[in-house]
Amino acid sequence: MIQIIEATLTDLEKIIPLFHKYREFYQVEYKLQEVEIFLTQRIEKSQSKIFFAIDRDKAIGFTQLYPSFSSLSLKPVWILNDLYVDENFRKQGVGKMLLDAAKDFAIQTNSKGLTLTTGIENETAQSLFEKFGFIRNEHFYEYFLFF
Repeated sequence: MIQIIEATLTDLEKIIPLFHKYREFYQVEYKLQEVEIFLTQRIEKSQSKIFFAIDRDKAIGFTQLYPSFSSLSLKPVWILNDLYVDENFRKQGVGKMLLDAAKDFAIQTNSKGLTLTTGIENETAQSLFEKFGFIRNEHFYEYFLFF
């Protein structure tokens, strides 16, 4: 039976292999130590919330949320920055379960909502997000300043 759990430091060894697969999907270099340090710091400093799906003691998917704020609504907003489901468990509702956990958490924290960005070529994720109720922004352009 698949469960969704909020990650703690003791769960990182289960999540890190999925995090590497997620980064590999986006063609990002494999950096074992840096990933472990990064995730550890996010949890230790309460800078993100990670929820993961587990099936028979094996992590099969995760989502990571980062806090932000809406000045116009005077409420918090959660950035759904990462969502990944192991390829062997896709099309089984795991992604929706992770989105449900993220949505429940955002509601519990009196958030305005969830926001996310995904690759233009990632049509599978786009379909999932739109079925879940996310609306593609057609009113604002997104900009990013790289360093």
